[in-house]
Amino acid sequence: MSDAYVECLVKAKSSLLGKIFKVVLIVVAVVCLLLSMMGLFLFIIPAALAGVGAYFLYLNTDLEYEYLYLDKELAVDKVMAKSRRKRVAVYNLDRIEIFAPINSYHLDNYKNRNVKVKDYSIGEEQKPDLRYALYYEGGQKILLSPSPEMVKVMKNVAPRKVFSD
Repeated sequence: MSDAYVECLVKAKSSLLGKIFKVVLIVVAVVCLLLSMMGLFLFIIPAALAGVGAYFLYLNTDLEYEYLYLDKELAVDKVMAKSRRKRVAVYNLDRIEIFAPINSYHLDNYKNRNVKVKDYSIGEEQKPDLRYALYYEGGQKILLSPSPEMVKVMKNVAPRKVFSD
C-alpha cells in the first residue's frame, strides 16, 4: 500500500468588518490608556478590556487553513495568527460523495440539497475560481482551496469521486 502525503496551506481572506472593528478597539485601548496615565484611573479597566478584545479579534481575523492528506484522510487545521493551530475536522475519502471544482457540472445534482456549508477556503471568488466543493456523508458541504498536487493525489485514490474538470 502506497501512502501519499500532501499538505497545502492557504490564507483566508479576513473580513472588512473584522479589520475595522480591530482598529476601533486598538484606538479605544490607546485613548483609554492615555486618559488613565493623565490621572483618570477609571479608564484602566476599559483599556485592558479593549486591548484583550483586539488581541482575540486579531487571532480570529488572521486565519490560514492547512490541509493534510495522508492515507485516505483529509485533515483540516486552522492556524490562527501564525501562532496557534487547531484541528478543525478530519474527512475520510471513503465517506465523501463528490469532490469537484465549485463551478463544475458534476455538482449539478447536488445544488438543491439542504446541507450545512463549512468554508475552509480562501473565502473569496477569484478569476479563475480555484475553490472545490466536497459533499461529505450527505449532510455537509465543505469548501476548500486545495493545491493541484493534492487534487491529483486524491483523484488517484478515488477516481470516481474526485473530479478536476
